Amino acid sequence: MTSRTETAPSGFTAAAFWVRAPGQGDIRPVALPEPGPGEVLVRTVHSGVSRGTETLVFRGGVPKSQWEEMRAPFQDGSFPGPVKYGYLSVGVVERGPDDPDDLDDLDDLVGRTVFCLHPHQTAYVVPASAVVPVPDDVPARRAVLAGTVETALNALWDLGPLVGDRVTVVGAGMVGCCVARLLARIPEVEVALVDVDPGRAEVAEQLGVAFQSPRDATGRRDAVVHTSATASGLQLSLDLLAPEGTVLDLSWYGDRRVHLDLGGAFHAGRLAVRASQVGAIAPARRSSRTHADRLALALRLLRDPAYDALLTGESPFADLPEVMAALESGALPALCHTIAYPVPTPTERTC
Repeated sequence: MTSRTETAPSGFTAAAFWVRAPGQGDIRPVALPEPGPGEVLVRTVHSGVSRGTETLVFRGGVPKSQWEEMRAPFQDGSFPGPVKYGYLSVGVVERGPDDPDDLDDLDDLVGRTVFCLHPHQTAYVVPASAVVPVPDDVPARRAVLAGTVETALNALWDLGPLVGDRVTVVGAGMVGCCVARLLARIPEVEVALVDVDPGRAEVAEQLGVAFQSPRDATGRRDAVVHTSATASGLQLSLDLLAPEGTVLDLSWYGDRRVHLDLGGAFHAGRLAVRASQVGAIAPARRSSRTHADRLALALRLLRDPAYDALLTGESPFADLPEVMAALESGALPALCHTIAYPVPTPTERTC
């Protein structure tokens, strides 16, 4: 799936963030075509940086064996660069195609705020099927979390937690926090969020879950969801399980090797480690839900204002090359850092 950009006559010029080479980013002009049949023009208002995956891409850490698997829906270029990457975009549909017959079919989208799995770009032309309307009672900035909540939702479909389960989430990043919040809404599920950063305790409180340090984490858990992308976090997850418990691993390790101690209780306790990845619908719902169904549900779940705790900073689009470098180095601590886009002039909107 690709958005149409430089290959067609220009309707107007947008701008996009590219990873020029590992550790280097820049803003480049993009010539946009007129929307064709079944397409819409979206003007971006907010995008979000998916810190774990996008900083991995920024530093050139995607293994060559995973280049195809890691392609984003509207990615341009290829790893390690130049590459246009990202997938948390919220904008307003400004136009459909000029064909009146086709426009009638898309008229209900024009003027709507929508979510799209598109890279960081000021505007873009995509198939109408690639955008999902944001509910009127979900703020546009919060809606950038839709892709992350969708990942967490898919993980719960994979895990299948039961009422009354004891579940720990190891890793209080964006995905881990979204998983914890969804678990907390299941009756009588005891949820603990574990992280090495004591500052995440405040976030856990806003999400309505207990916070624990790795050293103080409670054991004998029915399940542990691991999202820290570290070997130590995965080992801790195994160590916290009750007999016949399961670790569901959502982490993406990129080019890093992970070593585990599978002695002790792993064999005798019949412990299990499973992967969950958002690229495919979880088997438990694959026959009855589409990707569009899952994303629409994630957007409805974002009516919950508790998710605002994950929006920890914002920068203008023009600063994105510096912001990405700061996120990758750790100089800019953040959960979800959002990007604000300039409001176009009336001339820019209609040219």
